[in-house]
Amino acid sequence: MALILGIETSCDETGIALYDLATGLIAHTLYSQISLHAQYGGVVPELASRDHTKRIIPLIKQCLVDANLDLGMIDAIAYTAGPGLNGALLVGASVANALAFSLNKPVIPIHHLEGHLLSPFLCETKPGLPFIALLVSGGHTQIIAVEAIGKYTLLGDTLDDAAGEAFDKTAKLLGLPYPGGKYLAELAVHGQDIYNLPRPMLHSHDLNFSFSGLKTAVLTLVNKITEQEEMTLPIKQNLAASIEESITDVLVKKVADAVSQTGINTVVVSGGVSANLKLRKKMNKIPNATVFYPPLDLCTDNGAMIALAGAHRFKAAKFDYSFSVYPRYELIKQTRAS
Repeated sequence: MALILGIETSCDETGIALYDLATGLIAHTLYSQISLHAQYGGVVPELASRDHTKRIIPLIKQCLVDANLDLGMIDAIAYTAGPGLNGALLVGASVANALAFSLNKPVIPIHHLEGHLLSPFLCETKPGLPFIALLVSGGHTQIIAVEAIGKYTLLGDTLDDAAGEAFDKTAKLLGLPYPGGKYLAELAVHGQDIYNLPRPMLHSHDLNFSFSGLKTAVLTLVNKITEQEEMTLPIKQNLAASIEESITDVLVKKVADAVSQTGINTVVVSGGVSANLKLRKKMNKIPNATVFYPPLDLCTDNGAMIALAGAHRFKAAKFDYSFSVYPRYELIKQTRAS
């Protein structure tokens, strides 16, 4: 088998990992820039790029130390080629190609979403093929039929805001800090779904998503509440619970429909929102389906998923150190299902 060094720098996490198909994940290191961007209420691309430049080499060294390995022992370097922030992607791609050139090792450019798609394979119990995948993150909400590695069919896509974006934007309306989705979920634990928010496209008879209307509904409701009374903690808790119930209801219904329509009973849920415990609880109740998730600490962007994808694509590794990055990069080049 092949030992792959994975490098992830698509947004605001610098992730490094070592993975081998024979032995699994050997070591990984991760630095999150959340505290850096929190003061601005969102990711600042220039600051993200600069921080990747600062962190990436020390993290590679630390990962090798943790694994008790040296650079000469790796067989290839996998890196995120897109989608993501242009400058951030360039940091990882340039380091990966320069390092591979110096070591005379091949490189493997990886699609960031394929990394998320395959991330449940990092668990001890792995999904079998084929499976239905729900890719659900800040920038993407897609349902994909996975027949084999690299053989994907898009069944449903978001028409506007992704689910993670809806979590973060509505959390901001509640005055929660960045990144809001995490804090909204923490509030929701102590609240009740009393506001009967809309479930966008729940009965649209397709597998597509739309969450912009939910954001507008929350904005209208927040304005109405604040005109009449103070936005107290219990009110925020109930709002958070109602938002979470709305988003997760739609996600679960669409996945259940995909299972019913395709007859594929294995389901993978991945991406940052897959860490949401309410979503996991509901997904596990889909009739006749077995659902797999990444480990909780590997739901957000990380080097482990890139190294894993690189290991599966090792046969495509090349000794070609010219590279491009793709801030907008489709995983599946086809029109949305209708």
